[in-house]
Amino acid sequence: MTNTTAPSAATSTGLLVLRVVVGAIFAAHGAQKIFEYTLPGTIGSFAGMGIPLPEIAAPVVAFVELVGGILLIAGFFTRPVGILLAIDMAVALVAVHLPAGLWVGEGGYEFVAVLGVAALALAFTGAGKFSLDRALLRGRVPAWIA
Repeated sequence: MTNTTAPSAATSTGLLVLRVVVGAIFAAHGAQKIFEYTLPGTIGSFAGMGIPLPEIAAPVVAFVELVGGILLIAGFFTRPVGILLAIDMAVALVAVHLPAGLWVGEGGYEFVAVLGVAALALAFTGAGKFSLDRALLRGRVPAWIA
């Protein structure tokens, strides 16, 4: 009988690679919004794109991406973080990128779609064996968290 609750080493390795790459990209984009563009600059950018409540939305998005990316890399609270990042990308897709079409070079949605779907996939699967979720939380919190 196969244990379907524990991912295999190969599956966990695949999830690790996905988490590290996607988490690094999210963390870099969050850091860029905070440290390179600065929060006032990001707020202005969000206002210029027509994002509602840019004074709230910009810092929330910046910190969700930065902290969420770091948490994905570590594999900590992977499921809820994946949901938050997927929502972040869904809003970016609809509010900003969809009218520009598919191609990212023209401001399109291909990149945010891939990031959003990757984050959603991690929300569905969890972090795998090679994660802080598995090491610290498994069995101590509801399955939808770890």
